Amino acid sequence: MNSDYQYSPQKFSVLPPVCKNLIIINAIAYLATYVLQIRNVIDLTDILGLHLYASSHHHVWQYFTYAFMHGGFTHLFMNMFALWMFGSVLENVWGARKFLIYCFVAAIGAAIIQQLTYWFMYHDLVADVQRIAASSAAFVNTDDGMMTKEIFMEKATFLIDHINTVGASGIVFGLLLAFGLTFPNTYVYFYFLVPIKAKWFVLGYVLLELFEGVFRSADGVAHFAHLGGALAGLILLLIWNKGWKRRYY
Repeated sequence: MNSDYQYSPQKFSVLPPVCKNLIIINAIAYLATYVLQIRNVIDLTDILGLHLYASSHHHVWQYFTYAFMHGGFTHLFMNMFALWMFGSVLENVWGARKFLIYCFVAAIGAAIIQQLTYWFMYHDLVADVQRIAASSAAFVNTDDGMMTKEIFMEKATFLIDHINTVGASGIVFGLLLAFGLTFPNTYVYFYFLVPIKAKWFVLGYVLLELFEGVFRSADGVAHFAHLGGALAGLILLLIWNKGWKRRYY
């Protein structure tokens, strides 16, 4: 597909099936999480969110299910709006099957990159926990002073078990990248006011996420997971279309 691709909106569904079902599933997951938490029944975020690789709460299914969990209504709304805005166009162009595969790959890619980020951030802590757990020493020397082995293990294990990533942003960034490559000269309205070509919008957003990930890694946002979704999407696009450079520029 080249940058001059023209499509007629009346031939396309405003809310194609995969987009619609992803939005419905995310909304149901959010409501279920909220209701079950306030009733103290079960914490779905703990079960389905992506935990640190060294946590006892870490499970393989979380590499996909985390994308259906969200930290609040605003988080959910922004991701679902972006999913509809960019995803509906791409699903209409690609078809449901190809679009679903792309979303799945973007989600998995984002999760893997996030775990690699976790490794760089916490591998020293994980190594210390493993070393001290195997040690017979009764006290541990830490940055906060001496503490008993039991207290250190309790605090460290609590931190490791409560590191959790949720949200569909990895999918959204994958879709954003695909939209920018497929329709590079289509205008996107930044904050609904400022028109900017999709290719520059995507490039700016990627650079911003890279900056935020490097210099603001403690802000509670999984910036590298976002970039991971975009990277996984790019790799899949390269596999699907080896001639993308000739076609998109």
